[in-house]
Amino acid sequence: MIFGSIASGSSGNCAFASSGNTNLLIDTGISKKRIEEGLSMNDISASEINGILITHEHIDHISGLGVFLRKYKDAKVYSTKKTIDAILNSNKIGKVEPESFIAINKDEEFEIGDLTVRAFAISHDAADPVGYRVMHESSSVAVATDMGCYDEYIIDNLKGINAGIIEANHDVNMLMVGSYPYELKRRILGTKGHLSNESSGKLIDSILHDDLEYILLGHLSKENNMEELAFESVKNEINLSESPYNTKDFNIRVAKRDEPMRFMEI
Repeated sequence: MIFGSIASGSSGNCAFASSGNTNLLIDTGISKKRIEEGLSMNDISASEINGILITHEHIDHISGLGVFLRKYKDAKVYSTKKTIDAILNSNKIGKVEPESFIAINKDEEFEIGDLTVRAFAISHDAADPVGYRVMHESSSVAVATDMGCYDEYIIDNLKGINAGIIEANHDVNMLMVGSYPYELKRRILGTKGHLSNESSGKLIDSILHDDLEYILLGHLSKENNMEELAFESVKNEINLSESPYNTKDFNIRVAKRDEPMRFMEI
C-alpha cells in the first residue's frame, strides 16, 4: 500500500491511501490546489482519485470538498448518513450533486476498487464522526484523529495496522496557560474534543506490534502544540511504558500542517 499525509492540523486535513490501483483521499480540509500539489509531488493526478472518505463535517476536514467535486466529477464521497446530511445541509461546500455521496455504516466493511474500508466510531463533537481503516491484501493503514478519548474499541480497530495517522493535538500545559477562552479549553480537553500528546503516546503504545512500520502524529494545534514537543512527549510515553517496544522499533514522524509529505510504501 501507499500512504501519507497531504496536510494535518487544526487548520486543515487531508490524507492519502492507495493500493497502487485504487486511490483514496481521507478528508479534504484544504484547497483543491493544495490537494493537487500534494498528489502531484507524489506523481499522482487528482483525476486518479477514486473515492473520498470523510471523517466528519467540521470545516478543517471538508473545506476543499465542493471545489474538488465540481472539477473531478467521477470521485465519490463516502461517509455516514448523518455526516453526509450535515455536510449537505450546512452550505459549507457550495453546490454539489447529492449523487456524489454514498452512505456507509460504521463497523461494516465495504469495497472501493481493490481496497477494503471500515469506518469506526470516534468521540468528537460532530454529527457522527469516524476514523477509517483501509486494507489491501495483508496490509492496512488507518486515520484516527479528532478524538476526545479512546477505549478498547478504538484500540481494537487500530490493532495490526502497518501505518497510521494518530492525533497528538495539544500539550495540556500550553493549552491551559494559553489565550483560548475557558469554554474552548474545556471543549478541547473534554471527551468529545482532542487527544493530548500524552494520551496519543499511550494509545500508540497500546497498538505497537512487530509489523507496524510508520506512525504519523497528526492534527497538531498551531496554538497549543509544537512539533518537537509532540514528538518527545509521545516518545516518552512509549519508552517509559511497560511495553516491550520502544520508538527505535518503528518510524515515528509528525505530519506537517502546511506541507505535503512523500508518501510511504507499506
